[in-house]
Amino acid sequence: MERAHGEPLGAGLYIVATPIGNLGDITLRAVDVLKRAALIACEDTRVTGKLLKAVGADARMQRYDDHASEDTRRRILDRARAEPVALVSDAGTPLVSDPGYRLVREAREEGIAVTTIPGPCAAIAGLTLAGLPNDRFLFAGFLPVKEKARGEILQELGEVDATLVFYETGPRLVRSLEAMAGVWPKREVAVARELTKLHEECRTGIAADLAAHYAAHPPKGEIVLLVGPPVAAPSTADPDALLAQALEEMSPSKAAAAVAKATGLDRKALYARAVELKGR
Repeated sequence: MERAHGEPLGAGLYIVATPIGNLGDITLRAVDVLKRAALIACEDTRVTGKLLKAVGADARMQRYDDHASEDTRRRILDRARAEPVALVSDAGTPLVSDPGYRLVREAREEGIAVTTIPGPCAAIAGLTLAGLPNDRFLFAGFLPVKEKARGEILQELGEVDATLVFYETGPRLVRSLEAMAGVWPKREVAVARELTKLHEECRTGIAADLAAHYAAHPPKGEIVLLVGPPVAAPSTADPDALLAQALEEMSPSKAAAAVAKATGLDRKALYARAVELKGR
């Protein structure tokens, strides 16, 4: 339910997304909540302090990160029971590879109102730029630092039929790309960096080529690393027979999509053939 202009902000926990680079991406609703909140829980008071100054908010801040104690969480929840408390991360949407899970879970368990103020999210921004299939995707956060654990995670995710989305840092990017090249040598990969900033970049290719590029041009900052889904090997089965079978239960468009996924053949060509078969 929308709050009338000028009406006080109700007590509760407000999950506020903040810009990932370009300050112009902050929403009007986020600014309104930050100005009206009695307390703002944040990862780094220096980072959030700059944002608050830019939007004209002067709420008290409380540091809340992955190392926050249970007592700190309890104080924040007690405050949210009586007053509006905003939770922000240094950039983007809280809880997406950022602190907040326990805080939100306990707030809900205790009947404290939880409201989301949606906005920027690096994972989604990267997905929109990459040109990879986006009908299904899996966000997998940061890959492990240690080589063995990283390899195990990549093997585990290898059969997931979806675009994989990771966060990565500049210093670790090449190692992660090299690991991906060893496991998925032919899958399409995208590196999205400097998102929403002046030098925004989204470079695509196979992992080995991207690793070589960034070894020669070391990137800085945080990065969204995306990997396309597994590509089905071309089938030796007769496509006409597969289409005829699929057409018994599906429309030509759906039959073409199903056979394309099973065989790796061109969907448009299969659709044209499906229309011909259907018309016989």
